[in-house]
Amino acid sequence: MIKRPKISIVGAGNVGATAAHWAAAAELGDIVLVDIVEGVPQGKGLDLMEATPVVGKDSYVRGTNRYEETAGSDVVIVTAGLARKPGMSRTDLLVKNAEIVGQVAENVARFSPEAIVIVVSNPLDVMAYVAMKKTGFPRERIVGMAGILDTARYRAFIAMELNVSVEDISALVLGGHGDSMVPLPRYTSIGGIPLEQWLPQEKIDAIVQRTRDGGIEIVNYLKTGSAFYAPSAAAVQMAEAILKDKKRVLPCSVCLQGEYGLSDVFVGVPVVLGKGGVEKVLEIELTEAERDALRTSAAHVHESIAQLT
Repeated sequence: MIKRPKISIVGAGNVGATAAHWAAAAELGDIVLVDIVEGVPQGKGLDLMEATPVVGKDSYVRGTNRYEETAGSDVVIVTAGLARKPGMSRTDLLVKNAEIVGQVAENVARFSPEAIVIVVSNPLDVMAYVAMKKTGFPRERIVGMAGILDTARYRAFIAMELNVSVEDISALVLGGHGDSMVPLPRYTSIGGIPLEQWLPQEKIDAIVQRTRDGGIEIVNYLKTGSAFYAPSAAAVQMAEAILKDKKRVLPCSVCLQGEYGLSDVFVGVPVVLGKGGVEKVLEIELTEAERDALRTSAAHVHESIAQLT
């Protein structure tokens, strides 16, 4: 069999299965879709495999209930966990999902001790912390998918407001993946032109708030589920940066070790993402107000972590 990178995706629900779809479409490698529910990963994996001749993509996809089949993975994307329902905050998911992610992390460490782990499960920043503690991996190899998704929503809302291409919008969202995230209009531009030259402050403030509410807006529409196209696309963008050693500068949730005056907490900050995982944490200049907002966001993550100890 041809030797390709190996990507394991834990959780065959909407996010996991869609991540497998994006990864196969991008020919990032061979894919193992894992879930505890018998038949679901096998069926979805086989369906995706049967799609590869149609779209002309060489990616071997299979589903399983056994972690043994994930052995030797280069990248593991963790989507397992309960989804939010209307009226449920991310924190409501905390204890149950920590148990689920902890079990996943132990299996990752056992079967793929050299893997880089991308955590998608919510509450995102806390689950990344759980994964790091349970695997024992260094911070470079545990990275949370949050900033890319939050920034994508922010960029999408700006594009919708201005009727311009999303490709020309450069933006950055820091902080925890939740209500206290920190969009940075000062670092936002369209075609190199600062956002403040395009929109009045009240419009910018409204877009910032919609970005913070981006996840629950979709939950409220769907009623029985949560977002999956954008989160899975964001996770696969991270996997691509790692597998192709692209050295992408992307906002990701990483365990800070003194950067921004914060330690032992996962929050979204810009990083360089390559074959070593998080190869560099970029510490950008922030105003005092922005720094305070980041500290507040990190404090919320700390509080959630404390609930698990």
